[in-house]
Amino acid sequence: MTLQAREWLDRYAAALSTPTVSDKDLEALLTLSGVAAHASERKAAPVSCYLVARSGLPIADALAAARALADEIAELDDGDDRG
Repeated sequence: MTLQAREWLDRYAAALSTPTVSDKDLEALLTLSGVAAHASERKAAPVSCYLVARSGLPIADALAAARALADEIAELDDGDDRG
């Protein structure tokens, strides 16, 4: 049996005795995962989400920080291309 993402998350949250993730936060975390994966290796995506949880920051703030870091990295890459 394979669960849909929402059902898995709801059940996992219950198993951890914590509230489930809201749809808004889920979308922000998925976006954050995408930013991390595109700016680095794919394995950075889940660990970045873990770091958000450890930081205690609102997800929107963490997403903004991830975007800023990805932009900074992209600018450095652009500078390397001009050489």
